[in-house]
Amino acid sequence: MFIAMNRFTVPVENAEAFEAMWLDRDSRLSELAGFVEFHMLKGPEENGRRLYASHTVWESEDHFVGWTRSQQFRDAHAGAGGTRKLYDGSPRFEGFTAIQHIGRTG
Repeated sequence: MFIAMNRFTVPVENAEAFEAMWLDRDSRLSELAGFVEFHMLKGPEENGRRLYASHTVWESEDHFVGWTRSQQFRDAHAGAGGTRKLYDGSPRFEGFTAIQHIGRTG
């Protein structure tokens, strides 16, 4: 399993528009082989900024790399330049390979 995360620092005055941008987008992740699930996470607010993280789970890192090379990826990021005003700096990417997974039983 591979987990891909992008962290965003959003000024609180932009939080509503930032959330709307994510909630209203046309996600095509489910079209891709190896896609497991996506979460958009809303974190704490500190010093007038709120932390958000996109969290995508893939069957493998190779599947994630396939997504980054896909037409769906290009389509999803086509308007990204116009939304940068909503958050500070660039998103911070973090990629993780799972070394253990414990699921709920019963």
